[in-house]
Amino acid sequence: MTINCRGKLIDLSSPKVMGILNITPDSFHDGGQYLSISDALSRTKQMLAEGADFIDIGGMSSRPGAEIISEEEELKRIMPVIKGIVENIPEAIISVDTLRANVAKEALQAGAHIINDISAGRFDEAMISTVAFFKAPYIMMHMQGLPANMQVAPKYNDIISEVYDFFWERIKNCRAAGIIDIIIDPGFGFGKNVEHNYTLLRNLNYFSNLQLPILAGVSRKSMICKVLGVNPDKALNGTTAVNMLALMNGAQILRVHDVKEAKEVIRIFEAYKHV
Repeated sequence: MTINCRGKLIDLSSPKVMGILNITPDSFHDGGQYLSISDALSRTKQMLAEGADFIDIGGMSSRPGAEIISEEEELKRIMPVIKGIVENIPEAIISVDTLRANVAKEALQAGAHIINDISAGRFDEAMISTVAFFKAPYIMMHMQGLPANMQVAPKYNDIISEVYDFFWERIKNCRAAGIIDIIIDPGFGFGKNVEHNYTLLRNLNYFSNLQLPILAGVSRKSMICKVLGVNPDKALNGTTAVNMLALMNGAQILRVHDVKEAKEVIRIFEAYKHV
């Protein structure tokens, strides 16, 4: 299983790590740490040195309760960083976390490789055609509601079948538009309570029936913090445990704040798998 990132073929037969680079003042764990271009470039170099396969740049927080910022503000935050990475760290494979088609277009034109859309094309109807035009890999995530209201009493009759059916429908739309490389993200913490999240985690392998790579983004989230009774700053050990469970249940990409630790999880998982 491979994805084509501007001619760079990435083999997902062994798990990969996506390092998070939040260019935001209000993200739940590292908001405000990488707002300057120099800090963002330094962080990118650090994550690549630790083994990150992708760098996921986001200019708008999607934490529970977050409001959607203006397109102008989102572009102002991310575009200088994307251009700085393309110019100074050309080996980096850049994913852009956005739900706006125009932001995706600007980012891809500037040299980004992947679009990571928490709305799976539902927020902006032009997103799917934009991604298809650039032949970019597309990460589509399941979310019930929007960040501002998604954690207000989320409810499912059967979360596995509902999320599966959601992906089935969205994949058909993407294929019809011409998107070749699709990655699915079940959206841990996005319109799910703790029980929903662990039900998804336990049944992650079921989504392998869609025959697409699966991304797991659990890093320091409330599904870990609530179980352990800690805040995100103390959730690294729990994140490591959940990342291992995600790999054992079929995840091919781990989206994380802590690259070194995620790479170590993968090395142990690979040793276990290949005995």
